[in-house]
Amino acid sequence: MKLVWLAAVVAVATASAVRDDLNVLIGKDSLVNLDVKSKEMCIKKLLNHILQPTMYEDIKDTAREYVLEENLDKYLQVDSVKKFINMFKMGLLPRGEVFVHSNELHIEQAVMVFRLLYFAKDFDSFIRTACWLRERINGGMFVYALTCAVFHRPDCRGIAVPAPYEIYPYFFVDSQIINKAFMMKMSRAAKDPVIQNYYGIQVTDKNLVVIDWRKTVRNTLSQDDKISYFTEDIDLNTYMYYLHMNYPYWMNDDAYGLQKERRGEVTMYAYQQLLARLRLERLSNGMCDIKMLMWNDEVQNGYWPKIRLHNGEEMPVRQNNVKLITKENLKDKILLDDIEKIIREGILTGQIMRRDGTIINLKKPEDVEYLCRLILGGMGMQNDDAKVIHVSNLIKKVLSYSLYNVDKYTYVPTALDMYTTCLRDPLFWRVMKRIVENVVLFKKLLPKYTRDELDFPGVKVERVVTDKLVTFMDEYDVDITNALYLDEAEMGKKRSDMTYVARMRRLNHQPFKLTLDVASEKATEAVVRVFIGPKYDCMGRLLSVNDKRLDMVEIDSFLYKLDTGKNTIVRNSNDMHGVIADRPWTRNTFRADTASSTISSDSLVENWWYKARLGFPQRLLLPLGHLGGLQLQLFVMVTPVRSGYVLPTIDVGIMKERRVCRWTTCIDNMPLGYPFDRDIDVTCFYTSNMKFADVTVYRKDMGMSNTVKEMDRSDMVMKRDDLTYLDTDLLVRWSYKDVMLMSTDQMLRM
Repeated sequence: MKLVWLAAVVAVATASAVRDDLNVLIGKDSLVNLDVKSKEMCIKKLLNHILQPTMYEDIKDTAREYVLEENLDKYLQVDSVKKFINMFKMGLLPRGEVFVHSNELHIEQAVMVFRLLYFAKDFDSFIRTACWLRERINGGMFVYALTCAVFHRPDCRGIAVPAPYEIYPYFFVDSQIINKAFMMKMSRAAKDPVIQNYYGIQVTDKNLVVIDWRKTVRNTLSQDDKISYFTEDIDLNTYMYYLHMNYPYWMNDDAYGLQKERRGEVTMYAYQQLLARLRLERLSNGMCDIKMLMWNDEVQNGYWPKIRLHNGEEMPVRQNNVKLITKENLKDKILLDDIEKIIREGILTGQIMRRDGTIINLKKPEDVEYLCRLILGGMGMQNDDAKVIHVSNLIKKVLSYSLYNVDKYTYVPTALDMYTTCLRDPLFWRVMKRIVENVVLFKKLLPKYTRDELDFPGVKVERVVTDKLVTFMDEYDVDITNALYLDEAEMGKKRSDMTYVARMRRLNHQPFKLTLDVASEKATEAVVRVFIGPKYDCMGRLLSVNDKRLDMVEIDSFLYKLDTGKNTIVRNSNDMHGVIADRPWTRNTFRADTASSTISSDSLVENWWYKARLGFPQRLLLPLGHLGGLQLQLFVMVTPVRSGYVLPTIDVGIMKERRVCRWTTCIDNMPLGYPFDRDIDVTCFYTSNMKFADVTVYRKDMGMSNTVKEMDRSDMVMKRDDLTYLDTDLLVRWSYKDVMLMSTDQMLRM
């Protein structure tokens, strides 16, 4: 926290100093040989204040001078450019409208924009194309296509994209907070301490406006809102968005190279792990597990998103006890039933026939990759971008509230429609459970692991010890300046006069160490897997290993070279595989002389960019726990490096080159989730190379974790005859003596 706060202070001091002479200028000279930091600055400039025309003259000039029709030779696929030009002339999603991730028309256009960027021959052509697009197409579509292109272009490796909650804060921050930011910017309230105090706002001498967002849940419809601190966490929703960016369901063309990666299995395992992580959070709050989505049942628990979009539309509220199937969505429901039936029959029979007559086999353990691609995209029934079968999107369409305008540009998204907001809605977790159940069924039909597949002869896990596990609610300032519009003077200065942040509470834990004592009879390489999971269910009943196998959260996995004899392995929670610490403020890097204040060394920069793209929030490794302690179990397993169990077309070298090594995909060929992915034969499961250990997660009292004193509003009195919150005399401070001396008539006249 101290490091984050220091970064924030430095950022505040220099956040408003965005000057072209300190940044990369996109001029007539070639940008092919730019270093990584300069490339990153180009991307950040393109994404800054995306709701307005760019403030940077070099981007404006490039956008004005660059002509697509005259530069067809700068692209690897000329047909993609011509197709985009024709579509552009016909009309794209208008600027100012909301780009929706599940809308087929929006995605179809975004894929064309992506292909235009992706197939640019070099970085110079890529940036000039991006500048041209920045000034002409919908801002949300541009962010989506550009982010995806940066994730997948080889010459963009090493570039850390700004966090999506900084680019477009509307999807992550409650509308009442953004409304307060607009109030502060558009009025004289920023200079009025009385107004600041009343609305929970602080303005520092560093031109930093801090809006208090630490209050508890504002609007509740069900008990699911008890864990909104987890489901609405900005980093968790960023993780879900970046999971899609790494493996877009529509990216099934061999030209992209993703078909040689374990894309389907990785995405499905991420869904299963999110569900397991949710189970632990619900146990912390005395809640039982969620049920799979059933179409015949009413959705008892509604959801209030508290999100207002930049065009003024409110994200729709789903009330309690809503009937899912109506005459309006019955046709989509019939299509979904047919597709789910085909998939489940294919699992049971061991094969599915595609439209072209080819057979997809679903019999071997490695065929899980085909199954996951069928369900989540990546293997289409039709060989065309954005025209794939995607069960999750079909379910979202059935559950949509905007039934009469799904193909129009005026589509108002629900929380389910956006990858940046879907985890906020409790219904989506039930959707995920329905999807994951297909893979659970597939794994049930596979043979259970034998002792030979589980054991590691000569290796024994002797001891598993951790530090005391303590969680708490810390405070974090999220930069929401990009939600506000710059006026003409600020556009000229290329900066906002004030930096606006929302001070929020979020789940965190004290750093801890995991110590393993492993004895080995010989020196050998081994794969170490660490899971955490429940010991008891929500009713206090002891869980068997089969009861909880799908609720085990894989918090660490790594390759380790064992020496002969005793090996003591120490893992720090901050260094566990596949996790990411707090992202630095992007505004902090807009100034060259402060770019090193957050990330100081080249080695850290090298490791940061890919962690930012695929890392799970490190502070969410542990559930909230209880004040008196929540009893959980750690599971540690040490296995040899095994081959097999993956498709022969999978190329681990490509995954290592792209730095997309989630979990054990680059160090081991065992199925993700091993050994808990299949039903367990308890008679041969417990071997010497694995060990369960009881642990307890303690929750620190929220009152003890506050680092900033709450606003004192006890002596604030609202004048009843004043309806204008901008007036300085809205609030009057009274002493206790003054109130006691007031007559009844005086009090009634207030």
